[in-house]
Amino acid sequence: MNIQLSDHFNYKRLLRFSLPSIVMMIFTSVYGVVDGFFVSNFVGKTPFAAVNFIMPFLMILGSVGFMFGTGGGALIAKTLGEGNPKKANEYFSLFIYVSIISGIIIMVAALFLLRPVARLLGAESAMLDDCVLYGRIILAALPALVLQYAFQSFFITSEKPQLGLMVSIAAGVTNIVGDALFVAVFRWGLAGAAAATALGQVVGGLLPLFYFARPNTSLLRLTKTKFDGRALVKACTNGSSELMSNISISLVSMLYNVQLIKYAGENGVAAYGVLMYVNMIFLAAFIGYSNGTAPVVSYHYGAENTAEVKSVLKKSFVIIGTFSVSMFAIAEVLATPLSRIFVGYDQDLLELTARAFAIYSFSFLFSGIAIYGSAFFTALNDGLTSALISFLRALLFQVAAVLLLPLIWGVDGIWISVVAAEIVAAIVTILFMIGKRGRFHY
Repeated sequence: MNIQLSDHFNYKRLLRFSLPSIVMMIFTSVYGVVDGFFVSNFVGKTPFAAVNFIMPFLMILGSVGFMFGTGGGALIAKTLGEGNPKKANEYFSLFIYVSIISGIIIMVAALFLLRPVARLLGAESAMLDDCVLYGRIILAALPALVLQYAFQSFFITSEKPQLGLMVSIAAGVTNIVGDALFVAVFRWGLAGAAAATALGQVVGGLLPLFYFARPNTSLLRLTKTKFDGRALVKACTNGSSELMSNISISLVSMLYNVQLIKYAGENGVAAYGVLMYVNMIFLAAFIGYSNGTAPVVSYHYGAENTAEVKSVLKKSFVIIGTFSVSMFAIAEVLATPLSRIFVGYDQDLLELTARAFAIYSFSFLFSGIAIYGSAFFTALNDGLTSALISFLRALLFQVAAVLLLPLIWGVDGIWISVVAAEIVAAIVTILFMIGKRGRFHY
């Protein structure tokens, strides 16, 4: 059954419509994790720490794609709901062309900044060289990564989430096979892992570009367009929450690494890397569901069908709550087995990682609330509220916690910081939801 944005959504339809987005986000996260597995087990602990040390900086650079995708997607879906497909396609084309140009400009600038940034963050000697080697290869594919992030939202808006899933699978398989060949078989080390990731990003960014450039059966196609500063500013403002969220997460990861070097040394950075890999997979379910259902909210908001917006919101909280409890239980049970997959070769590192995992997993009970809340307000074209939730959750609360709590509990305080920040962010999100009911009538 083909589910359209204009349909009435019960629980089954919400899950079916958002499932490709959820799987797509999880799969995207999984093939990122594969790099860590191969580097840790076939190259060594120091290169593994280097990958996790420089990765937040690289993710900041690609996050502009999330801004154009989510912010632009909300504007496009609203325009479709208003019955203007021609204008929607002009917006879509504008956002894609600007994404490509932005990716190229950022790539060139980052190549000059890579080593100074790695050194500023505290990388030295072998770790510094590994950071630069890995980063330069990844940066070669940055424009494609920006497109890949943008298209993740546009596939949903165009009512082709299944096709987006297939593209993500193709990109993931490319990365996984590349890692197996370049690292495990050819023994190209860290450079091989970076090359595999870059190839996966190229596949994920260019395949959708070819699809939308040709006649297709989706709601969107690349066409001639003109520069529309107002629409571009609207998309950037509306998507600023996703941009802020991704930048904040990366900045906080850098701060965590600095604190971990101080309190636990290189082992702490490696342990945090394992947590981030698993965290990416788990949070991908929240992000995938939130992004997957956002066009539904935007469409019905544009069509002034507030009853459907209210219905989707209520059902989404039930679904998010179910996800949260399930993820917490899985994380608690699998803390040691998952840690052993990555760092089973080092007993001290394994014990540190497993303990960190057991504490960190409590954050999954609360993180979905703020993630969904931010996406919900983006879908309503209330970018300011969405950005504020993201800023508080991903940056302010996390920074305050990771600076203060280690003074009380040492290295355990670093793991507790995430849990504390997510609890406060969930409370703030609920308060925003209550306060905005009168304006949006949900």
